[in-house]
Amino acid sequence: MSAAVITVETQKDLSHNLIIQRPPFGLSLQGRIRVPGDKSISHRALMLGAIAQGETEIQGLLLGEDPRSTASCFQAMGAEISELNTDLVRVKGIGLGNLQEPVDVLNAGNSGTTLRLMLGLLASHPGRFFTVTGDSSLRSRPMSRVVQPLLQMGAQIWGRKGNSLAPLGIQGQALKPIHYYSPIASAQVKSCILLAGLTTEGQTTVTEPALSRDHSERMLRAFGAELSVDSESNSVTITGPSQLSGQKVIVPGDISSAAFWLVAGAIVPGSELVVENVGVNPTRTGILEALALMGADIELENQREVAGEPVADIRVRSSSLKSCTIAGDIIPRMIDEIPILAVAAVFAQGTTIIRDAAELRVKESDRITVMSQQLNKMGAKVSELPDGMEITGGTPLVGADVDSYTDHRIAMSLAIASLVATGITTIHRAEAAAISYPGFFNTLTTIIN
Repeated sequence: MSAAVITVETQKDLSHNLIIQRPPFGLSLQGRIRVPGDKSISHRALMLGAIAQGETEIQGLLLGEDPRSTASCFQAMGAEISELNTDLVRVKGIGLGNLQEPVDVLNAGNSGTTLRLMLGLLASHPGRFFTVTGDSSLRSRPMSRVVQPLLQMGAQIWGRKGNSLAPLGIQGQALKPIHYYSPIASAQVKSCILLAGLTTEGQTTVTEPALSRDHSERMLRAFGAELSVDSESNSVTITGPSQLSGQKVIVPGDISSAAFWLVAGAIVPGSELVVENVGVNPTRTGILEALALMGADIELENQREVAGEPVADIRVRSSSLKSCTIAGDIIPRMIDEIPILAVAAVFAQGTTIIRDAAELRVKESDRITVMSQQLNKMGAKVSELPDGMEITGGTPLVGADVDSYTDHRIAMSLAIASLVATGITTIHRAEAAAISYPGFFNTLTTIIN
């Protein structure tokens, strides 16, 4: 069986077109893969290491552009961070409340996590002024969801469109504790408020409508914060002020990155893949539950715990998928994986419905509109819903000109879809994949048979 032809074209504006041509007689995927470190954990390890006392050692850090933005922001505020690599990164913390006023604007790049979580720390540093911005995509993403609770705590924050868009100016203040009832289940909102509560006298509580990922809670505890969780009410309480101590952090593989290979292994006939060392934190495993509902052949092997986070190797074999409805409490546990789940739904018999995912419209792109349009260009039957998609599976895909809209998860999702499309697929602005998975296309070429 001949392998797929994968080529990259560099355009005049330095963007990249990825061209994938499936062989006439198809292909299969075989092998063992290690995905990059978990992005959420990488961000938090750098941030908490920077504000802790002593040294933090990080193994397995994600080398994507987003964690680099986090590192550069905290370096600009006085933290010493060694050269980023996957083996060992050392962070010399400056202690809680000691972030320095930067001499220039802090740039979070494309990273919503960097900007939103960092706001909680900046707002709670009295007597210091900070300005934060990002790239054109990040400057269009809503920040009011974290600005509003911070204002309730006494923060002073200014920005465009009623303080809802970056660039944002922050005058640090001594904040007051609050009990915030979040209208959405969002780990970024929760984490921002908890970080603000670190230096705030008393108890700061966040209650969510559903459980969101809990990496911040796990890591804050490991670094020494006084934190309690009430799982019945989806509430987290942090007691401040609290000092943090540097730790050794081992970052597991990112399940959001593993999701592309899990779907690829499920939909490409004759495939069998093992994705090693994947974080399977129960607040992140919605994608595994969704694929199980669709009948995917997936097994967790070698389950263990590493630095407080559950980890496993995940084996996937190709199988016949069936449609299902994905909605409700599972959505916050797989919000980043919905673009690739949509690809799986294209190959499932029946009509798959995804609801309660309006959050997708304010990601790096409007992922509901973009995925619907791009998959339809390839012959799929996808209809937009206000808060999701309706996908009728079973229609063969054909190669087409599609666009990532500079969204890393769109670029990788379309690449997986193209493996089962006849003809040639050209993915414009495919370089976006490097934001979270710099080696994605190299890995793809190694597992194609």
